[in-house]
Amino acid sequence: MRKTVVKINMDDTFNVDGAEILRLDCKTQMSYTFWTNNLRHLYRMPHQFQNEALDMFFISLAVYYCDLKESRSDQPDNWTRVFSIFMPVLEYDKWLNLKRLLENALRFLTGDVWKFSFRKRKYSDYELKAKAGIEKYKKNKIQATTFCMLSGGLDSFIGASDLLSDGEKPIFVGNYNGGKGVSVYQRKVINLLKERYNHDGGYFYQFYAAPHDSCENSTRSRSFMFFSHAILLASAMQNNVKLIVPENGVISLNIPLTTHRVGSLSTRTTHPYWMNMLQSMLNELGINVTIYNPYQFFTKGEMILNSKDKDFVAANISQTMSCSHPDLGRYKKETSPSHCGICLPCTIRRAAIMRAGIEDKSIYRDEHYMTPEGKRYLTSYRYGIYLYRNRPADHTFTVMNSGVLYDHIDDYVGVYERGMEELASFLDTI
Repeated sequence: MRKTVVKINMDDTFNVDGAEILRLDCKTQMSYTFWTNNLRHLYRMPHQFQNEALDMFFISLAVYYCDLKESRSDQPDNWTRVFSIFMPVLEYDKWLNLKRLLENALRFLTGDVWKFSFRKRKYSDYELKAKAGIEKYKKNKIQATTFCMLSGGLDSFIGASDLLSDGEKPIFVGNYNGGKGVSVYQRKVINLLKERYNHDGGYFYQFYAAPHDSCENSTRSRSFMFFSHAILLASAMQNNVKLIVPENGVISLNIPLTTHRVGSLSTRTTHPYWMNMLQSMLNELGINVTIYNPYQFFTKGEMILNSKDKDFVAANISQTMSCSHPDLGRYKKETSPSHCGICLPCTIRRAAIMRAGIEDKSIYRDEHYMTPEGKRYLTSYRYGIYLYRNRPADHTFTVMNSGVLYDHIDDYVGVYERGMEELASFLDTI
């Protein structure tokens, strides 16, 4: 079990025998830019951040830190870890009541065992500075009822384009860690959207967060940390906010192609079961944010075909990044991030672009699955399609096996089937 005592205030003297100390007040162990690089942006918030949202933000950073600092390969089953986090919070009673829901939600999201012990804290220096700035600066305040996650990927690009095409003025929130790949493409997408729709650059927020000296790259907890940034900003609106999470239904459902990890989706970042638990936490905390994925029942190809500014999307697909590891090319002395072409997100992307009938101008490191790794991936995908086609005609059990679903079962089954056929059509061309 990894024991971690989190400290947010400089004068926090709490300790536990045998536990590491994670100091989020000085950033010697984890770098994040919410407070340091974006204070002027923060001052444009119309109201103070909600205490409950501040707590969720710091909890998500602590979870993300632990996730990346404990190797799965060192565990008896090569996967499941056990974490015990001693967490200071502003709203102690509320989090005590939510302890089981939080632990269960993270168990589903990451596949690990999480145990939380809460204690009461005061505002940190960063929080007090932000509060003072928000109160002092009265000009150019931002008011929005819609927030949208902006990852730099194709799905989020389409989601952003659709919102702006409808005349909405959302606040976009991006988050990156590690190499240049994600941040570079987020900035590309931001610039494209600003130019196309004349959207105020002040409505784009981009944050960095990563622990120092990580040893694990599965990063299943990233979505919690990613969403918490947006939720924190949204809490300052002091009205009902819709948080758009643009993700195609195939990736969202996270249904493995095969029993082999190489052929499975790597995360549960937007699975409906996890999203429902996160929404329940927001409701119980009194944070007026509703999470919504308008593309839950679309394949990636259908998202392209149904985009509201299709010509703009089609012309700029190559400016988006879908790859799960865009920076690996640096080991081959490549000067810029690129798609590997063979991971499942890349493969689903390529299948979607073919489905939409658009010329794919993206650069893929292994376009034809010719490397030894590419051949292994391709074999796994083809085997997955074989298994899919030889299962019983009713795929309800397959869909439900990836996570609990309470409604719209037929719709989930439908998007899964259409997504598999979309993938199969592409694989037939390789």
